[in-house]
Amino acid sequence: MIGIAVGAWGLVIGAQNTLAAEIDFSARDMASWSMRSFEGETHYSVVQEHGVEVLEANARGQASAKYLKREIDLRKTPYLHWCWKASARYSGLDERSKAGDDYPARLYVARKTGFLPWQVHSVNYVWSSNQPAGARWPNAFTDRAMLLALQGQRSPLDEWRAEVRNVSADFKALFGDAASEIDGVALMSDGDNAGGNATARYYGVGFSDSPEPPACPG
Repeated sequence: MIGIAVGAWGLVIGAQNTLAAEIDFSARDMASWSMRSFEGETHYSVVQEHGVEVLEANARGQASAKYLKREIDLRKTPYLHWCWKASARYSGLDERSKAGDDYPARLYVARKTGFLPWQVHSVNYVWSSNQPAGARWPNAFTDRAMLLALQGQRSPLDEWRAEVRNVSADFKALFGDAASEIDGVALMSDGDNAGGNATARYYGVGFSDSPEPPACPG
């Protein structure tokens, strides 16, 4: 099995430029993104919470990603923002191993580094079950994907958390060189390697020129 963190990006060829200083993806937008299955299919659906639509992901030992192929100019919209929450953690995993490479929630960005499909680097922002917030490590399947735990073993469950990341700075910190653009964005809740079950929700995913965090539901 190839690394989930970069597998979806073998198809990221060709893109469209954006000139906007604000790019927002609704729950329905994300639900319509292409699906890449690794082991069964995580169930994604649009649900209501506090009067707004959010994307819910249910993983029952499955792993599939929703991804969008799109070139995004980080010089114009450097900040990735979103809200997310997870219903459960996976216990007893070593997330730095292949057998433990499961996350109740993750959102990742990728950039091409060459012309071949596997020449891709990705930054995975994950909701970790057993690592502390702020931990970072290479994906167990490939060093072309780096993981960064924004929420960790002490993060509260079933509570919305707002995130803002300077994507270019994260590429610099994790791969050694800053990215001026990316070629796609994806999200996934997965439990295939250890057979875990989890539900996560995503809202307010987008890019902007402002470091202000998004307003989460409720």
